[in-house]
Order: sequence, then structure tokens, then C-alpha cells
Amino acid sequence: METNVGSTDTLVRIVVGALAGAVSLAGLAGALEVQGVVSLVLGIVAALMLGTAFTSKCALYSVLGVSTR
Repeated sequence: METNVGSTDTLVRIVVGALAGAVSLAGLAGALEVQGVVSLVLGIVAALMLGTAFTSKCALYSVLGVSTR
């Protein structure tokens, strides 16, 4: 799979992933009133966003034929 995530898209994914991860961890630690399922979903979103940002490859973009690179 060739790279299909551009620099602006990468920056947005890093910011969204970091925020989602922080809220997920805060919810799991009990610092925020967030249900367990929401924390789990936010953790998965964070992992996906950060993973695609650092590899510059998005499987969904490949399927849809989209490239921001």
C-alpha cells in the first residue's frame, strides 16, 4: 500500500488522536465522567488516528481511492 496521507492530514490525525487518547485515559482513570464503552471507543480511535498518521497510510483512503498526499 502506498502512502496516501498528506502533511496537513497527518497533523490533524495526530491532534485528534492525542485528544481522544487523553480523554480515554482520563475516563478510565475516573478523572472524567465517561462511560467505559466510550473510553474504549476513544482509545481505539486514538490508536487508529495515531497509527495512520505515523505510517502515512490509510486503508479506508485506499478503498475509496482518496489521497491527501
